[in-house]
Amino acid sequence: MSEEFITLTFPDGTSRQYHKNITGLEVAESISQGLARNALSITINGSIRDLSQPINSDGKITINTWDSEDGQYTFWHSSAHLMAEAVHELYPDAKFGIGPPIENGFYYDIDFGDQSFGQDQLEQVEKKMIELARQKSRFQKKNVSKEEALAHYTERGNEYKTDLISELEEGTITFYEQGNFIDLCRGPHLQDTSPIKAVKLTKLAGAYWRGDVNSKQLTRIYGIAFPKQKLLDEYLQQVEEAKKRDHKKLGKELGIYMMDNMVGPGLPLWLPNGTLIRRTLEQFLREEQKRRGYQEVITPHIANLNLYKTSGHYPYYKDSQFNPMEVDDDEYMLKPMNCPHHHRIYSNELRSYRDLPVRLAEFGTVYRYEQSGELNGLSRVRGFTQDDAHIYCTHDQLKDEIKNVIDLTQFVFNTFGMPVDIRLSFRDDNDEKYGGDMEYWERAQKEINEVADELGLDYKIVEGEASFYGPKIDFIIRDAIGRKWQLGTVQVDYVMPERFDLTYIGSDNDKHRPVIIHRAPFGSMERFVSILIEHFAGDFPLWLAPLQAKVLPISDEFNSHAEKCTAQLKSYGLRVETDTRSEKIGAKIRDAENSKIPYMLIVGERERENDTVSVRRHKLGDLGTFQFREFSETMKYEAVKRMLPPSSQSN
Repeated sequence: MSEEFITLTFPDGTSRQYHKNITGLEVAESISQGLARNALSITINGSIRDLSQPINSDGKITINTWDSEDGQYTFWHSSAHLMAEAVHELYPDAKFGIGPPIENGFYYDIDFGDQSFGQDQLEQVEKKMIELARQKSRFQKKNVSKEEALAHYTERGNEYKTDLISELEEGTITFYEQGNFIDLCRGPHLQDTSPIKAVKLTKLAGAYWRGDVNSKQLTRIYGIAFPKQKLLDEYLQQVEEAKKRDHKKLGKELGIYMMDNMVGPGLPLWLPNGTLIRRTLEQFLREEQKRRGYQEVITPHIANLNLYKTSGHYPYYKDSQFNPMEVDDDEYMLKPMNCPHHHRIYSNELRSYRDLPVRLAEFGTVYRYEQSGELNGLSRVRGFTQDDAHIYCTHDQLKDEIKNVIDLTQFVFNTFGMPVDIRLSFRDDNDEKYGGDMEYWERAQKEINEVADELGLDYKIVEGEASFYGPKIDFIIRDAIGRKWQLGTVQVDYVMPERFDLTYIGSDNDKHRPVIIHRAPFGSMERFVSILIEHFAGDFPLWLAPLQAKVLPISDEFNSHAEKCTAQLKSYGLRVETDTRSEKIGAKIRDAENSKIPYMLIVGERERENDTVSVRRHKLGDLGTFQFREFSETMKYEAVKRMLPPSSQSN
């Protein structure tokens, strides 16, 4: 092929030839003018780039619009620069730190010096941002030498930027300029500011430069921006709905968990209702794992430091682990991962190829040191339980085992009515981040890719998100109000069998290395429960609800009959209580509604005589009158089949 042409492959698998150095915008225009109008950036071979940047080699290309993560990343990155420009216009002496896009929006760390900046000033900055966006200033990239970059910020007295530049290599430094603002940045950015139509600066926070408590505290401004006002309105509505669903608020109201300063921050105490939910989830997965050939194990909460040095978890995760403790002139550490313990269990006996695959599973509690400012209810804690499993298999078994794990993970999330997005997380070029031989990495990434294609999965490849010992498949679920959460993961590992000298005897009577698959559908029980609380807004499916029904006698005269009904329902394996308080029936119904109990079964004279029950469903109201035995069977069926509540469709 002539050197003047390159081949670009699109997400649907089709390829086209183009002249070398064609820009992303020109590629979009070759497809349609509509796509070109909506294009925000391109992703070429996993790297997001400006539309104006020339493409000079073959590759896989995606044209990023607002509906893609990479498109939103570009949009919010440019919005961060627009906010900085607005602040610069209003506060010329302000000095800027970093301003990255984040999962929902962006932030910028700013030193306002002696000038005060508070919540009242955010609206002023918002207005200035929209004013500047309408000027359609182009984002222009400029390559600069390290000397020029240092001189630029030294002249302006910005010690934050000079600190960043001092660590950069010559030939890698770029500035971006729009309007009257210029910033150290590697991109990518929009072509100009005009697509930014709606802005909301959401909150202020303090942030130490580079997280160092001994450095100056900067003002961090968080914000979000959209190409349409309607999208911003929908987002703000979602934020309000999220506040109602906050698991910290509902967790307290529903008696699910508590935090206690005497126990310590980030160490949740599960209350009876929460324990019931958690044990029910564990039993659900245990039954499914047993059906699929897993064996359950239990490992200790601490181990010798050498175990984690062998695995590489120490020092790879040293900063997020609790300090080692001295025991009998040796060093031990709180368990940060279950994996190394399972590897030692595997090596406890000589394995034959006929024994493989070996599938070891554990609900194992691990401990990580999270900074106090990062702790958040159940979703970010210092002690948590993972639904860990490790599969030790031959290379010939690998693909089928990955497929089985993917099937299990999708089964779990489908049970909760959670749509799933799939991401293949591969390594990047930073060799220091990863362990093991590159040949193994390439092999593992190729096999994961092939499995995803063979299963017809709709996936996205993201470089730089792999674990230190191998690539993985990440499952990102969407909850009832559209938020995304990364939960389940499947990881292929050729590194740990080498580090732990794991072997099996093959059909040739020689020793061979197994391949390891790491998997955890829930991820951690704490975080998964926090997401379930918010997904269902505390209105759990019947099978998961701590209390599934409450029998409500309309007066004290019918308490005995109500207790009899409760006893019969319990004989069906249902979790039921009787409300025998001397309260009016309206108050009993209201209290049951507030407690989010799925069913309220009302009994009085007519129900006692006819062996019936009047049924109310939480959020749906009166369902009518049913024969008691018939409705008991209906409830049992709903619980056993793990059916979703009717109201979940409207949550």
